Amino acid sequence: MPDPYVPKEAIGHGDGGSAALAIGEAESLERRPGAGPPGPEPLGKPRSLWSDAWHDLYRNPVFVVSALVIVFLVIIAIWPQLIATGNPYRADLAKAQQGSQPGHPFGFDTQGRDVYTRVVYGARASITVGVCATTGAALLGSLLGGLAGFFGGWGDTLLSRLADIFFGIPVILGGLVFLSVVTSTTVWPVVGFIVLLGWPQISRIARGSVVTAKQNDYVQAARALGAGNGRMLLRHIAPNAVAPVIVVATIALGTYIALEATLSYLGAGLKPPTVSWGIDISAASTYIRSAPHMLLWPAGALSITVLAFIMLGDAVRDALDPKLR
Repeated sequence: MPDPYVPKEAIGHGDGGSAALAIGEAESLERRPGAGPPGPEPLGKPRSLWSDAWHDLYRNPVFVVSALVIVFLVIIAIWPQLIATGNPYRADLAKAQQGSQPGHPFGFDTQGRDVYTRVVYGARASITVGVCATTGAALLGSLLGGLAGFFGGWGDTLLSRLADIFFGIPVILGGLVFLSVVTSTTVWPVVGFIVLLGWPQISRIARGSVVTAKQNDYVQAARALGAGNGRMLLRHIAPNAVAPVIVVATIALGTYIALEATLSYLGAGLKPPTVSWGIDISAASTYIRSAPHMLLWPAGALSITVLAFIMLGDAVRDALDPKLR
């Protein structure tokens, strides 16, 4: 029986006896209906990994600059007519290899076509290949790697050995062999080849992330509560394992754009009449001394695009990696 002269603040600070429980119940009954709990105001809701990462990203000048460049490239890839009103196929042999002129700031190529217009329209093929190939490789690699890492067993072993086989194929040599028999002038054979050789890298990243995530306490608690494999994989593991995949895919997007330009330069990637930076660089390489503008402008656009995506991937990696905070 507690002493009635002892203040109630001095009671119940030990192991939580009946006196503390009774006092707590009495205080809850004395509060008005709808009133909040006693004590100091609760702190704000803690930020998640994604909100914390976004808070770091929009304050990072590297991310802001690269994101603005990428947004601009995507816009002109969708609507090149916004900044280029000419026709990329219109040729005037009388102006072949001529330099900058009023209305034609980048000059003309060997067939008298406006280099500026072709540089603007060339963004469409490069961006399309990069985005589609990255999306396909990320989805296929994440699916196979995630399932292999979650279930393990013979499926995990089979996927690892299959990935080793694809890692052993030289990318450029494989592209020359695979695309040399393709006669299509669209971007889809190049996209398919890049996805075919790009998914093993994503699958290994996804597998490692899932293996690490499924060992966490919240996953074990969900399993103890009776959650099925599908629910654990989609609701608990995937949201916490997708960050490394996003980082690798963002950096790989710039690499895939450079790979498309390299294959097109070698004659195995995109083919005319498709407008591509790699095709224009290949056509201008033999005239670098007499007409360097034909090479410098598409090569500069390609370099800026690849650099923007790589810088974006580095900024996203720094924001999503807790070890770098």
